[in-house]
Amino acid sequence: MKNALYKTFNASNLVEIAVNCGGSKLNGTAMKLHRLSTDAAAEERGRALGETYGHYVRATSARYLRHFEALGIQSEQVRDIVESSRSALDDWAPNLAVESDAIAKAAGIAGWRVSAVGARTEVLAVTRNPGEGECSTAVLIPARGAPETIQTWDWHSELATDGLLLQLTTAAGRRVKLFTEFGTAAKIGVNDAGLGLHFNILSHQSDGGAGGVPVHAIARSILERATTIDEARHIATTATVTASTVLTVVTYSEGVADAASIEISPAGVSVVAPGADGWLLHTNHFLAPDLIGGDRYDPASTTLERFDHVDRVRADMAGLDPVARAAAFCGPDGLGAAVCVRPDPTKPVHEQWGTLLTVALDVPGFALDYREGSPEMAAAQGLKHF
Repeated sequence: MKNALYKTFNASNLVEIAVNCGGSKLNGTAMKLHRLSTDAAAEERGRALGETYGHYVRATSARYLRHFEALGIQSEQVRDIVESSRSALDDWAPNLAVESDAIAKAAGIAGWRVSAVGARTEVLAVTRNPGEGECSTAVLIPARGAPETIQTWDWHSELATDGLLLQLTTAAGRRVKLFTEFGTAAKIGVNDAGLGLHFNILSHQSDGGAGGVPVHAIARSILERATTIDEARHIATTATVTASTVLTVVTYSEGVADAASIEISPAGVSVVAPGADGWLLHTNHFLAPDLIGGDRYDPASTTLERFDHVDRVRADMAGLDPVARAAAFCGPDGLGAAVCVRPDPTKPVHEQWGTLLTVALDVPGFALDYREGSPEMAAAQGLKHF
C-alpha cells in the first residue's frame, strides 16, 4: 500500500488506516481514496472525520457550490433547498444530521455547506437538464451461490478529486463498509448482515422543490439498518424525497441470494426484480412501469446505450471472479465500451463526465473490491479489497 499513514485518535475510537490508496487519471486529474475505520458514535465520528479530513471537506463543499452556480442554480435557492433537506434529515435520521454537523464544526465551516454536499442530488434535481447521469450496474443472482455484482461510478472528476472508504459500527453493533464523497452519507456499500447496495441517479418529472430527505442518507440508513430487501424497501418508503435515485440491493443469507432495484422518486417507490435468468441491470432511466411515464433523462445521455451494452455482455460475466467480470463488463470494446465513460474536453468542465470508480460487492466476505477508474483499468490492473 503506497503513501500509507497511520494515526490513532485518543478522543475517539477511530483509526485512519490509509490516506492515499492510489488514483485513476481522467483528463489530467486523479481521484484519491482515503480509508477509515471507526467504532465511534455519530457525533464523535463526525468530529474525527472533520478533524482528519477538514481540507477535503472544505474543498469538496466549495467545488459543489461553484458547480451549482455553473449550472445556473441561484445561491439563494441552493441555501433554501439545503436547509430544507437538512431539516428533513434531522426528522428522519437524526444520527446522520448529528454526524454531518459534527463534520462541519470540526472542519471549521458552516453546517449548511457540508449539507450542500450531502443534499447535492436534491439541489441538482431542480435543474431541467439532468445531464449524462451516472453509473452502470449489473447484478446476477445465480441459481447457487452469492450475488455477482459490478458497478461503475461516473461523475465529474473536478468535483471528486478525493473519496472515502469508510468502515463504521452502528449504535446497534452492525458493521458497515461503504464508499462515498466527503459530505455525502453513503453511495455503495455492504453490511455484515449479508446485504449490499449499489447506487444510480435517476431523474423524474416530480423532482424538485423544497429539499427532502437526501437520497444518500437513504442509502446509508439501508446499510445501517436493513438485513433483507423488504426491510430496505420499507426504509425507502418512509422517507419524503424531492429527488430520484435507484438503490440496487443484494442479499445473501443461509446460502440464498436475492436482489431488487428500489426506484425512488417523489411520485413513489417501486421495486424492480431480477429477470428469469437472474440478471438485474440498471443505468440512469426508470424501469418500473408505474414510474417510466415521468422519466426525464436527458436525451443526450448515454443511459440507453450503456444499458444495451450491459445487456449484450451480461451472459459473458456470469460465474467470473471480479477482475474477469470487469473485463467482461467492457466486452470486446475494451476502453471504448459504453460503460467506460470518458470526459469530452470540448465541453465546459461542469459538463464533463468520466468513470471514476469500478466496484464489485463481496457480500459474504463483507467487502468491496474496487479500482479507481474504469472497468478496463480494473481488468488490466486488478482490484483492491476493502
